[in-house]
Amino acid sequence: MRLFLAILLCKLARAALRLLGRGGTALPGSLALKLCPDIVARLSRPLKTIMVTGTNGKTTTCRMIERMLGDAGFDCMANRSGPNLERGIAADLCANAGLTGRPRKRVAVIECDEAAFKRVCGEMKPAAVVVTNIFRDQLDRYGEVTHTLESIRIGLERAGGALVCLNADDSLVASLAPDAADRVRFFGIDVPLGEASAVSDAPRCIICGAEYEYKYHTFAHLGGFCCPKCGYSRTEPEVAVVGVDSLGPEGSVAEIRVDGEIYTAPVSLPGAYNLYNAAAAVAGVTALGVGAESAIKSLAHIESGFGRMERFELGEAKVTMVLVKNPAGCDRALEYLAGVPEAAAVFCLNDGTADGTDVSWIWDAGFERLFSGGQRREIIVSGTRADDMRLRLKYAGADDGDVRTVRGTAELADAIAALRGQVCVMPTYTAMLPLRAELASRVGRKEFWK
Repeated sequence: MRLFLAILLCKLARAALRLLGRGGTALPGSLALKLCPDIVARLSRPLKTIMVTGTNGKTTTCRMIERMLGDAGFDCMANRSGPNLERGIAADLCANAGLTGRPRKRVAVIECDEAAFKRVCGEMKPAAVVVTNIFRDQLDRYGEVTHTLESIRIGLERAGGALVCLNADDSLVASLAPDAADRVRFFGIDVPLGEASAVSDAPRCIICGAEYEYKYHTFAHLGGFCCPKCGYSRTEPEVAVVGVDSLGPEGSVAEIRVDGEIYTAPVSLPGAYNLYNAAAAVAGVTALGVGAESAIKSLAHIESGFGRMERFELGEAKVTMVLVKNPAGCDRALEYLAGVPEAAAVFCLNDGTADGTDVSWIWDAGFERLFSGGQRREIIVSGTRADDMRLRLKYAGADDGDVRTVRGTAELADAIAALRGQVCVMPTYTAMLPLRAELASRVGRKEFWK
């Protein structure tokens, strides 16, 4: 009876929010958990679930996995808009269930917050888990990277016999392998994509504390790491990007090796970091038995996730929205922006709870690359901490005359629409939500929850 009432209440609350024009999952999920604390475990029991966690790339990797499974003939449910805490996952599980708890779809692709993972993973008992990477993120909430690592480690211990797909290039993530014994499948990139970062979240060996040496770097602390003291080093991955034929603003073409076979892989999303997401997704679905060739073909048809390389056209402005939330992810977005020198830039910095109240991370991101060689571009700053962003850009080398501050969501959307050509919008999470809704309404796009 508790399960029935919890599902009913969740559905009613969700329907009421939809009627009010809101897509919230927190309240419906919280109500369901209040009535039935074990609802996540009970509703996920009949499901074959693949769960994705990590600091960056969760949402995009989930969209890739969902597309691959769909193309392979599986009808999946997913928490598409990113409600990745327990209450959000509970709400989506209720939406997938009838009032008796019977699921409508029996395959689930679940994005899970790193801090919530240790609890939710144990409740859901997924068939497979993908860990994308671990970076310093929202220190006020997660603490140091070792805390995030420990949370994921506990979750994997509670998951039982799940197949575990780990990033071989991330020394932190790869250190989880002993906890999954013979259930690990590694993914990574076998070729250099960049230079050593000035700021590393894992400069020293997690086993003995010696400083890592690298055969090559991809970005941040990722790459061909090796400890010269204890020998802890990168493991050769089963799924690896072994060559990059092209990297462009619309997408890329890479060579991906899967269990010894090499495939040409057009990826419909731009940015070198999306090659990591692609490798992670291929590792995850092939662990579940999907054919490598089918999975690779799906990469050419991936649509951008909610606020992740999402595109809008407003008049003569061709807008790309890239969510940012930490130095590593911001660096990848700046790398993309630097590759489009004619693009205007819009930075929206908030300090809400979901963003992380400490915004000092912007000083660790490499904004300087935008202004090397005296390069100039039109820039707009907005958000509750717009002045902090303006100051950061000044120290990075921006001409103050090129930067203007715009307050208010509607006013910001007007300013973006008045621009011409390529526009890159880089918001933090709580800044993204209202701006995305405003832009979506102006181009006739449905809300993310419809």
